[in-house]
Amino acid sequence: MSVTRKLRLGPLPKTESTKLTFSCPTGLKAELDRYAALHAQAYGEAVDAVTLIPHMLEAFMAGDRAFKKGSSAKVVVPRHARAFADGPASVRPLA
Repeated sequence: MSVTRKLRLGPLPKTESTKLTFSCPTGLKAELDRYAALHAQAYGEAVDAVTLIPHMLEAFMAGDRAFKKGSSAKVVVPRHARAFADGPASVRPLA
């Protein structure tokens, strides 16, 4: 299969990084792996999903108009995230 059109996520820049661990559904992991394979095919450099995720998140945030406006836009915090809105002092262990 030949990738003739460019993917939304272009060639990856070299950047400093910080390790972050997260969990995702197995279906999403499979899609990330599939995207990584297409990305490698399109740009000739093997990458894995772990390498792509920060760049995908960065592209997502760059395209989010409310996020770019920052404090001038009213941001609605989802109910499940409110425990973390005030920082570490409000974090409670899971029961």
